[in-house]
Amino acid sequence: MKKFTKTWMTGAVASMVFLSACGGGGGDEASSEENGGESSGDAKTVKVANYFAADHPQNVALEEKFKPLVEENSNGSLEVEIYPDSQLGAEEEFYEGVRNGTIEMGIPGMIMQSSVDKLGVPEWPFLFEDYEHVQNVLNGEIGEELTEDLEEQHGVRALAWSANGFRMFSSNKTLESIVDFDGLRLRMPNIPNYIELGEQLGANVSPLAISEVFTGLEQGVIDAQDNPIATLRASGWYEVQTDVLESRHMFSPNMYVINSDFWNGLSEEEHQVIEEASKEAAEYEFEVMQKSYEEDKEYLEGEGITFTEPSDEFKQSMQESAEPMYDAFYEEYDWAEDLVERIREEAE
Repeated sequence: MKKFTKTWMTGAVASMVFLSACGGGGGDEASSEENGGESSGDAKTVKVANYFAADHPQNVALEEKFKPLVEENSNGSLEVEIYPDSQLGAEEEFYEGVRNGTIEMGIPGMIMQSSVDKLGVPEWPFLFEDYEHVQNVLNGEIGEELTEDLEEQHGVRALAWSANGFRMFSSNKTLESIVDFDGLRLRMPNIPNYIELGEQLGANVSPLAISEVFTGLEQGVIDAQDNPIATLRASGWYEVQTDVLESRHMFSPNMYVINSDFWNGLSEEEHQVIEEASKEAAEYEFEVMQKSYEEDKEYLEGEGITFTEPSDEFKQSMQESAEPMYDAFYEEYDWAEDLVERIREEAE
């Protein structure tokens, strides 16, 4: 993977790309004929937006699985265009595009949890043990329960769960104890649960958009951020950081979603094609994400990043810092304690 210095897109450029994409131009121009299907002038275009770098496992899975499966199995009735790296706007912008139908599909994180409460649960701190635990929960009855209100409230249909990964803190200093969080200028996503966790740990939280992280680190506006290390590598942030704490403090999922009106305009055969391709691509992305961890770690160490495994005492301190969040969840939601217990039982 080539090393690069990230230069983030200005709002004006992003807007032009967005407008171009909404008009059907730009993106991946490969025809269904090139992918084994029959070319058709009546083919429906499926734009898929996300915020990951082009070589991140999310986009690897889209390119290697989702796009060819949809185009081949639809016999040319569907053509897929992939827009990585916030080309159609940051997460909030492209998700709004999926909701209003200017973008057919997207792979957001749990941005919708601000109004669909249960979708915040997978990102509650220190909840999952490992990837197997995550998949058992999200691909089962609990995963269906978490998404049951999404279509009615947001006008988008959930197709499959995929993995952003276990989040870790990367910083410009070594984090060896809970004390090292005091005053740390930490970027977290603009989601209440994230911000609360950072503050409980003692950091000063800045909720920057992901597209602003590189510049924020480079200019010293922030000292640290949290993301899976695949994102750290793919986004080039290692060029302006020195350390990673293998905290695994939170699992961060993504979700394949599709605009409901667009979905309702498809045939039953096209429904099946998109559903099957989404599930297969998401499962493949989970595999790539898991397998890439040691490779990503080795690469980052070669770029000068120091990895720190927290001591048992440090882990316990972080978990104890997060406990008041669970007390608040249980008080606010009458379903929360039972749901958390069922999730934790899946690890046993």
